Amino acid sequence: MSQNEIDKILSDAQNVLRQEQLLFGNTIYTEPMKSKKKPELTAVEEPVLFAEETVPASLKESWQQAADLVDMNNQICTCMKCGLGKTRTNFVFGVGNPNADVMVIGEAPGADEDAKGEPFVGRAGQLLNKILEAVQFKREEVFIANILKCRPPDNRRPTPEEAEMCEPYLWKQIELIRPKIILCLGLTAGQTLLKTTESLTQLRASTQLYRNIPVIVTYHPAALLRNPNWKKPTWEDVQKLRKMYEEMKNKS
Repeated sequence: MSQNEIDKILSDAQNVLRQEQLLFGNTIYTEPMKSKKKPELTAVEEPVLFAEETVPASLKESWQQAADLVDMNNQICTCMKCGLGKTRTNFVFGVGNPNADVMVIGEAPGADEDAKGEPFVGRAGQLLNKILEAVQFKREEVFIANILKCRPPDNRRPTPEEAEMCEPYLWKQIELIRPKIILCLGLTAGQTLLKTTESLTQLRASTQLYRNIPVIVTYHPAALLRNPNWKKPTWEDVQKLRKMYEEMKNKS
C-alpha cells in the first residue's frame, strides 16, 4: 500500500470521527439509532472536547492548529478546495468579537458580502443589526459567520459537497470562540450545523444542541424582507435567545 493510500485512509477515518463527535459529543451509544426515536445511551463523564482537540497533531492541517481567529483567517483566506474559490471576489471569514458569548451563523455570503469580504452587510445584514439591537446586542459584541466562506454564484443554496468542504472551518471557529449560545439564521444553516433534515418549524419548536452549546434556529433576515409575516416569530425567537443569555449570565 502506497503512502498516498495510507494518508487517504487516515484522512477519511479522521473525518468520520470528527463528524461523529460533532454530532454526539463524548457519549457512547449502547443501541443503534432508530428513526425519530432517541436511543438509550450511557454518558461518559468527562470534559466536553471539541473535534480538533481529539485529532493527533500529526494528522492536522496547519490551520487546524491555529491559536486564534486571525491566525486561522491568514491560513485559509486563499482556500481553493472547491470551485467557489475561482468565482469569489473575497473570502468571507467572519467578523465580530473573538470571545463572543453569542455566535450568529448564516448560510453563505451574498453579492454585497462577496464585494466587501464581510458577512451580512447588505439589506439582510442591516435588518440583522436591527434584530440584534432590539434584544440589546450590538453587532460588535457577537461573532457573525456563515456555513460557506465564499459566495455561490447567483446566491444559490450551497451544495452538499461545498458545505462538506467548508464546514470544518466553521467548526474550528466555534472551537476558538467557544460561544455560550448559537443563533442559526435560516433552514440551511440550521440543518447543516445540526446534521438534521427537520423543517424550520420543527427546529424552531425547541432549543437544539451542538456540542452541548444551545442553538436557536430562526428565519434568515433575507426571508423576512420577502415575507414580513415572519418578523413576529423571529422576534419571539430572539427574545428567547436574550432570556437564555440573561439566565446564563446570572448563573455565572
